[in-house]
Amino acid sequence: MFYYLALAAILFSIGMFGVLTRRNTIGILMSLELMFNAANINFVAFNRYIITESMAGQLFAIFIIVVAAAEATVGLAIVLLVYRNWKGIDSDNYSVMKW
Repeated sequence: MFYYLALAAILFSIGMFGVLTRRNTIGILMSLELMFNAANINFVAFNRYIITESMAGQLFAIFIIVVAAAEATVGLAIVLLVYRNWKGIDSDNYSVMKW
């Protein structure tokens, strides 16, 4: 179980580093996907080794996959609209979108 948790911690750390340091919106979305996958690995690992008779960890993982797909769809739609208006997808341009 330690190996799964270590893998999830490494993936989450890489994702967090990517979210905090990237300026490109596509890179930020990819880093968020890494963080979601780390959470999925944790849910499945804890479910497998702690509560073996239920499928709650797998159900949470499937729910996170669905939410990640919706997030990617909405995020890419926003990226396309920003690119059309400002000819770039750097996250610094998003401050212009405030009221």
